[in-house]
Amino acid sequence: MASKKSNWPIFKYEDCKDTISLLHLWTQIVGKVRLKKSPWQNHSWHVSLYVDHQGLTTGNIPYENGVFEIMFDFIHHELKIKTSSGTRDRFPLGGQTVASFYEMLMEKLKFLGIDVKIHGKPNEIAGAIPFAKNSKRIPYQANQAQNFWKTLVQIQNVFLKFKGKFTGKQSPIHFFWGSFDLAYTRFSGRKAPEFQGELPNMPLAVMQEAYSHEVCSFGFWPGSEAFPTPVFYSYCYPNHPDFQNQKISPDSAYWNKDMGEFMLNYEDVQKSSNPSETLMAFLQSSYDAGSHVSNWDRESLDCDFTHFEK
Repeated sequence: MASKKSNWPIFKYEDCKDTISLLHLWTQIVGKVRLKKSPWQNHSWHVSLYVDHQGLTTGNIPYENGVFEIMFDFIHHELKIKTSSGTRDRFPLGGQTVASFYEMLMEKLKFLGIDVKIHGKPNEIAGAIPFAKNSKRIPYQANQAQNFWKTLVQIQNVFLKFKGKFTGKQSPIHFFWGSFDLAYTRFSGRKAPEFQGELPNMPLAVMQEAYSHEVCSFGFWPGSEAFPTPVFYSYCYPNHPDFQNQKISPDSAYWNKDMGEFMLNYEDVQKSSNPSETLMAFLQSSYDAGSHVSNWDRESLDCDFTHFEK
């Protein structure tokens, strides 16, 4: 569904929280397969998923006989596996528990000749139940899964345009299954102080490598039971004390002192007269603020290709 002012989907956490909780765990299972079969990339970029024309995908994963891909299809509501050998398999998302999804995926991969064993417990979720033991019946709502994906598509298109304004080291626009958010990161090129934070079921060494260099990071998070508000966010690492005092657009953006980052509610973007421009204003102004207080070399890092678009 969309409002009269916007072709961006209406997206509310309370409407889809059961499906979101299922997808969070299912994407962890699929993401861990990519993690185990892929060479390590800086900042754990080898583990993430990507938004595509039908849902979320791993992209190509190397294995013994070539490459394979695992795809969440939110149009037909299936999990699909394809290999460079021409073999493929699939199974429906509807009716699956976490345990049955895990069992089915491992069975299909084995049938396709893909040998993989993953760590069987979720990451970044406090008190998480091992995948194989989580047989709780949670309804998968196909329309809500599709709505979530369509929301990500709109957001990714804005992120992609914003990404084109930077020539320094930058991440892909990717979906992290641990934190369950669509994220994009820019780097100053300088090393950062050693990270000392903590996340549930996440090795400190992984976090320290992820934040080994100075960053300005941006993303979209669909919400949780503790914070049931879908939001865009922007943060810097290290977090400069004057970052929170900077002026951020639009006026509805705010500083979350508990998280140490700027936020903008998805609803404020979706209901605005031009959601893409509203989100772009948030991304650009928060980058301007973070790079300013952290003294980034903007002349070397920024670029403008608008003259090629005429």
